[in-house]
Amino acid sequence: MNDFEENVRKALVDPQNQGEMSDADSVGTVGSPECGDMLRMWLKFTEKDGQKVIDRASFQSFGCQTAIAVASMATELLKGKTLDQARALSAQELSGDLGALPPMKIHCGQLVEGALRNALDGSVAAPSPTQVPTLSDQMKQPTGKLKIRFQQPEGERDA
Repeated sequence: MNDFEENVRKALVDPQNQGEMSDADSVGTVGSPECGDMLRMWLKFTEKDGQKVIDRASFQSFGCQTAIAVASMATELLKGKTLDQARALSAQELSGDLGALPPMKIHCGQLVEGALRNALDGSVAAPSPTQVPTLSDQMKQPTGKLKIRFQQPEGERDA
């Protein structure tokens, strides 16, 4: 097992800040039910030295283990950051102690970065918790864009 895989495994043993935040000031969601990767991030702000800073962050994810690990790292890293400092963080920086994401997992960092940016852009007027469907509800909603076509195994096609 390489260092990255070991770091992801450790992060998954006790993911930090996982779950909905009922008193959030802002919520950001990215992803698509079609592909299955979705991530929502909640932010709670406080005032410090005349600036709005992130007091708490939490997340909910439907995705791979790496996305969960990156979101866990990111929510810890965001505490105490101003909005400008949080906006300046790259997907790679949000990955924290996981280390460099392998090429096939870069999208996981981008997913977390996208949810953060979405939440930061919505920080002026946060929706009430009753206005935001859960990720599970969103995954269940048909989009009308998915078409499933069953194919017969090759040996049965000629029969």
